[in-house]
Amino acid sequence: MMRRGSFWLAFAAATLAYVAMPLSAAPLAAATSPLAPDFTLKARDGSNLRLAEQQGSIVVLNFWASWCGPCRQEMPLLDTMASEYAELGVQVWGVNVEAENDEAKTFLQQVPVSFPIMFDTTNQLAKTYAVEAMPTTVIIDKNGKVRAIHRGYQPGYEKKYADDINALLAE
Repeated sequence: MMRRGSFWLAFAAATLAYVAMPLSAAPLAAATSPLAPDFTLKARDGSNLRLAEQQGSIVVLNFWASWCGPCRQEMPLLDTMASEYAELGVQVWGVNVEAENDEAKTFLQQVPVSFPIMFDTTNQLAKTYAVEAMPTTVIIDKNGKVRAIHRGYQPGYEKKYADDINALLAE
């Protein structure tokens, strides 16, 4: 039986390990992955994009904000990824979560991207996807299942995204 002091030491160690966990997660197994919630949002080019219509494609869904430094750093890297993987059936979609999106539009003029950007001005989609950190990147497989969620961004995370995508392409 564990003594009280040992219990609290083990509890503290477990809590510290949880808090110190990286904000990026390993891919989820297909059998246990939930279906990604369907949505339709208007892209900045005026088209309506619906997730359910993307069956057969891998979708990299990136929630971001113009005030978020890591989001700004990550955006050009996502654009490169979108170009590199487009012919393999991978789509990158950006979802700006700001209620007022003038700053986001200004940022996109300075750092143009080729992938679709949508505006979630009510944060309804961000709530549906339980976005708790900026940026949050959700990788959805060809069957519409959430297979990876990456919260936050640090240099090098794009390699994790590529690893996840490559694993899904190999399935």
